[in-house]
Amino acid sequence: MIEHQKRMEVATYNEAKKGNYYSGDSYFYVELEDFFICVLADGLGSGELAKASSETVINVVKENLTDSLDVLLNKCNEVFFGNELRGCVIGLLKVDYKRQTYSYVSFGNIGIIIVSHEGKKKRNIPVSGYLSGIPIKTNVHSGELHPNTVFFMFSDGVNERQLTKEFYNHKSMPLTIEWYALQQKLSLEDDTSLIAMKYTG
Repeated sequence: MIEHQKRMEVATYNEAKKGNYYSGDSYFYVELEDFFICVLADGLGSGELAKASSETVINVVKENLTDSLDVLLNKCNEVFFGNELRGCVIGLLKVDYKRQTYSYVSFGNIGIIIVSHEGKKKRNIPVSGYLSGIPIKTNVHSGELHPNTVFFMFSDGVNERQLTKEFYNHKSMPLTIEWYALQQKLSLEDDTSLIAMKYTG
């Protein structure tokens, strides 16, 4: 699916692993006047129980959109304390239109790649672990925002090398998503989510 926001272009792909009706991955994004925010959560395991964990995180983000990413991450972690939810891994991205900056953080194996307006690639270093209610510590990364900056966020069902290779070949988010969707239909060994976002300025 491809959607055009006021200042962001977003292309998404989400599929459950073979044999499952539910995907344990959930995502949400929204553009407000001053910023754009996106979250991708992958519940531990697969199926309906994994979906419940990831959707719980999505609801926390929806209710706390104006929080800084470090505060938001901690709130997402706290919801897993003292209940039967499985836990999940998470990626968060915020694009600040006023400050002309972007910031991102991930906990667990959610991948985040930034391709600058000059075509240079930067990726996050994954932090091992998952949200479980136990206090966590991680770093929020940030950078300067320029028109045509592209952001990829993806769960562990995505092959990062394959993804970036195809993007550089196509130079197009929609074509990259379309190509990747066709490849994944052939072998869905895990829940797979891929979100591509471009700041159009």
